[in-house]
Amino acid sequence: MKLMTGNSNLPLAKAVADYLEIPLTDALVRRFADEEIFVEINENVRGEDVFVLQSTSYPANDNLMELLICIDALKRASARRITAVVPYFGYARQDRKSGSRTPISAKLVANLITQAGANRVLSVDLHAGQIQGFFDIPTDNLFAAPVMSADILARYATRNLMVVSPDVGGVVRARALAKRLNNAPLAIVDKRRERAGESEVMNIIGDVEGRFCVLIDDIVDSGGTLCNAAAALKQAGAEGVVAYITHGVLSGGAIARVEGSVLEELVITDSIGNHAVIGQSANVRHLTIAPLLAEAIRRTAEETSVSSLFD
Repeated sequence: MKLMTGNSNLPLAKAVADYLEIPLTDALVRRFADEEIFVEINENVRGEDVFVLQSTSYPANDNLMELLICIDALKRASARRITAVVPYFGYARQDRKSGSRTPISAKLVANLITQAGANRVLSVDLHAGQIQGFFDIPTDNLFAAPVMSADILARYATRNLMVVSPDVGGVVRARALAKRLNNAPLAIVDKRRERAGESEVMNIIGDVEGRFCVLIDDIVDSGGTLCNAAAALKQAGAEGVVAYITHGVLSGGAIARVEGSVLEELVITDSIGNHAVIGQSANVRHLTIAPLLAEAIRRTAEETSVSSLFD
């Protein structure tokens, strides 16, 4: 087994390598003067089971191309099996046609990874579970819920917990976390715009009065929906609100928006390598998924059960 990485999330790759007690594969991933990406593997990988860890986060296109070129280099170096480990799968929100004459980019990216030569894909909290079906190769979708639930119980077990989904589409994810939190009650924020040009109305489905609310979602991008949901919960009588999000995209003024909101804390995993941005805020905290990824990689290499990680 060998572990190779691109440049998107070196701290996570090193943490996974340390957990597995193996060195990162000696490889050069650099750019020419015109920004073309060049990959050179400086050790023998013939007949090896190689895992390429690369999140396709910002800059999404550069990191995606790095992943594809790494896979191609390994295939041409006669690696026995290549597994693309993509903690954050970019373009996942384009998983269906949003209107006439629009693409399904998540399917296109799945095709690119497959055609590049990957034999398997391993990702974390895909935006939509059906994206697994976009790949014509085996795909494992890991869940960050065990890591999050352990942290929530360690910090907030004495509080009157309630799990909240910030939209109707995230109910399944919220229910899974609530089950891990000793079957905590569940609430849903129903967001709707009554008329064009009018602000959105937040309706809370469930009684949150006196509850300590834990907002759960897979992606926080601009942070607008999350902060508005937190404000609606406080207005409905919630004792306090924290948010646990798997992928902290945090584009634009997201950090400032979170700091100016009623959220007590935003907890994200290190699936995206934006450590410098996170360090600027006292309200945002990292939770590592390195042990989860490393254990899934080990079990894949040993051909044992990955799903038992979540039992």
